[in-house]
Amino acid sequence: MSEAPPPAGAFETGPLLLGVRHHGPGSARAVRAALEAAVPAVVLIEGPPEADPLIPLAADPDLRPPVALLAHAVDEPGRSAFWPMAEFSPEWVAIRWAVERGVPARFIDLPATHSLAWEEDTGDPEEEAPEEEEAEHARVDPLAALAEAAGYDDPERWWEDAVEHRGPGLSEPFAPFAALEDAMGALRERYGDGGRPRDLVREAYMRLQIRAARKEFGDEVAVVCGAWHVPALRAKTTVTADRALLKGLPKLKTDLTWVPWTHRRLARSSGYGAGIDSPGWYAHLFGAPDRPVERWLTKVAGLLREEDRIVSSAHVIEAVRLADTLAVMRGRPLAGLTETTDAVRAVLCEGSDVPLSLVYDRLVVGDVLGEVPESAPAVPLQRDLAREQRRLRLKPEALERELELDLRKDTDAARGRLLHRLRLLGVGWGEPARSRGSTGTFRETWRLRWEPELSVRIAEAGVWGTTVLGAATAKAEADAVGARALADVTALAEQCLLAGLPDALPVVMRVLADRAALDADVSHLAQALPALVRSLRYGDVRGTDTGALADVAAALAERVFIGLPPACTTLDTDAAQEMRGHVDAVHGAVGLLAETLTGHDDLRPRWRAVLRTLYQRDTVPGLLRGRAVRLLLDDGELAAEDVARLMGLALSPGTPPGDAAAWVEGFVGGGGGGLLLVHDERLLGLVDAWLTSVPADAFTDVLPLLRRTFSAYEPGVRRTLGELVRRGPGGGAGAVGHPATSSGFAPEPDAGRADAVLPVLRLLLGLTPEQPHSMDDDLAGVGA
Repeated sequence: MSEAPPPAGAFETGPLLLGVRHHGPGSARAVRAALEAAVPAVVLIEGPPEADPLIPLAADPDLRPPVALLAHAVDEPGRSAFWPMAEFSPEWVAIRWAVERGVPARFIDLPATHSLAWEEDTGDPEEEAPEEEEAEHARVDPLAALAEAAGYDDPERWWEDAVEHRGPGLSEPFAPFAALEDAMGALRERYGDGGRPRDLVREAYMRLQIRAARKEFGDEVAVVCGAWHVPALRAKTTVTADRALLKGLPKLKTDLTWVPWTHRRLARSSGYGAGIDSPGWYAHLFGAPDRPVERWLTKVAGLLREEDRIVSSAHVIEAVRLADTLAVMRGRPLAGLTETTDAVRAVLCEGSDVPLSLVYDRLVVGDVLGEVPESAPAVPLQRDLAREQRRLRLKPEALERELELDLRKDTDAARGRLLHRLRLLGVGWGEPARSRGSTGTFRETWRLRWEPELSVRIAEAGVWGTTVLGAATAKAEADAVGARALADVTALAEQCLLAGLPDALPVVMRVLADRAALDADVSHLAQALPALVRSLRYGDVRGTDTGALADVAAALAERVFIGLPPACTTLDTDAAQEMRGHVDAVHGAVGLLAETLTGHDDLRPRWRAVLRTLYQRDTVPGLLRGRAVRLLLDDGELAAEDVARLMGLALSPGTPPGDAAAWVEGFVGGGGGGLLLVHDERLLGLVDAWLTSVPADAFTDVLPLLRRTFSAYEPGVRRTLGELVRRGPGGGAGAVGHPATSSGFAPEPDAGRADAVLPVLRLLLGLTPEQPHSMDDDLAGVGA
């Protein structure tokens, strides 16, 4: 049975030019209606011609929009461009129509081999112009110009009224395109190329492709392209003139494929040049067969109920009435996003913008992630990653989620290794996060979120290998050889252990040993030691061999012990601050190292001797001397009486106020410093007496140091310190110098009060009533 001939007028004036707005559901419906009415012999679509072999994949049920055509340079994968398509994109509708009916479909825009070579910056070639061209030509927004002519101050609102609310079932399927062509013709008459000089070249290529299609298929050619281009494609030009514009274009070798896309990346706020403000709303308009407002508000109510907000059917009915009333008052044919948003705020959100922001994020924009079938072309690394994702049941998702891993389980350990390998390759699918439920070394927490740009990162990483393991190994070895700082190499060694790269570790360790032997800067050694010790301490949780790290770590610690005291002398303020961070890091690293390495029992005593050397030398900045005393006090190596004596000397009248303030900052700065002063009235009294004796002319100099020190304390600690100081010596309960009656503290632990909190503590710690009594003793100590 032969198909009915096209209606009169469809191809009378030449090819059927269907000018559209990219990602407009009204345009998409109109394109489908026009193609159904005209039944062209071929459909030409704005897009890179190299993607023609990918068009048949649109028939695969596993290719689910939003998706994008990704073009990247073979030799420079980072030079890339995307052509996104959603279910409501006119281009996607045209592709699907052609594939379903067996009609040939072709892309006719400037080939990616030219567009990528023309501009280094990645982006959307159909909407972006080079910055230097933008400076010379004012960009024209056709929607804004038409909206202004129609008396609208919002282009999106005008487009909704003029196109999106027209609905399906138009009596004349070609009328909207004719009207839009006339409007664009008037705009181009007034503004010329509208600040898009490159469009002249693109349009010349499209005209050549249309001529070739007419020669092959006759006049029954339908073209789906941006409405801005229609007047130029209708213009009478010669083949010679068009070819002249294309002469001498740069070229490079490119590959193209389909990749998943997201609604969020279709949004204009993401930086996408052809983006829209509300992809989720447009998807709803395109998919709602009838009563779009009622269906939308029902969807909003469902989301709010999932967030434990009370929303009844009566709320939804009232919101629908309000949205319709607002549309009538504003003279709109149908309630649009503005009216529905106002109704949601007033009725469903009770005037609050907090739940409204959730509606905007989840529904108006949305986190829909498209899918691409396995049959789509891909670099080998992408295929291996897809296999690993299926094996480990790690599905890419557009919505950010947390993943808790228990590294004692084989599957979770493999998931952690995969995510670490991808991070090493620059593919930031997952970012490490702080574990909330446990601080054990067998726990890992990740924040996962798949972004379309990661497809480009995978293509770039493909130069290192065809599998994730092989590519990460090669990248780690190359990074080790090219690393400039010793700390970078130690951090890389830690990454190799986390990622499970046993073949790369020998190369990294060889470079690490060489760099450590040659680097004479103690700050570099101190900066490198913590990562190395962490690798030794925690590597065995993942079942990795850390034996090769032991000798290097011990040698590194030895050099730090020897070189640190001379390196801490005559430092300025900034250098002292930086060195304090290194001293703290080495202090923690030495403690872990002593517990990890057998046969190195002297590590802690030797490090404490280094700290004693630091606080005894007058040439060491007060910040570091105070810090050394504090670390020794925390370790129980200095008695409280000795600390009070050292503080008294540091805060004596003969010490310049600036040096004394730096000593105080080093001693009580950082974690626990405030509580130390709260609990030890002698130290607080010394600080208080020194501070009140600082001369007025010197007080302004030490105030920034003191503010930096005390402002870091918890609010409750600051409040308690202020109360203790306010009462002062002899001020009764809680006075400085009267610890027995300090506010909130008793001379002896109150066992009764401690027992009262035991049930709550046991519940918080997950302890059962059957736990041994010794645990109760420990908890009582905590409560006291």
